[in-house]
Amino acid sequence: MPTILIVEDNEMNRDMLSRRLQRRGYDILIATDGAEGLAAARERSPDLVLMDMSLPVIDGWEATRQLKFDEATRKIPIIALTAHAMSGDRQRAVDAGCDDFDTKPIELDRLLGKIEQCLGRADKR
Repeated sequence: MPTILIVEDNEMNRDMLSRRLQRRGYDILIATDGAEGLAAARERSPDLVLMDMSLPVIDGWEATRQLKFDEATRKIPIIALTAHAMSGDRQRAVDAGCDDFDTKPIELDRLLGKIEQCLGRADKR
């Protein structure tokens, strides 16, 4: 089953999302800030990253840019997660290198559809 790296600083969000995805058969890696997320992605090469954009140490915008700039991690799909669903945030996420964008609170069925879409595209790379 695919491995998903969840980069999320909010413990409640992290726990809820990881438990729900594990129940659906995904292997889960956890990082609590952008720097940990970068290190985990580089060391473990997950199949997909769920990236909170408001993170300590290195924010999700910069962590995404660094992952997409790095030859070793650039093909890993990244879905931006944000509670700040302002009109320009989707485009800002795409500009940073995200493959998709979703808002909090998480609607699991919607997010699962995006995960499956991104993983399907990743298989074709």
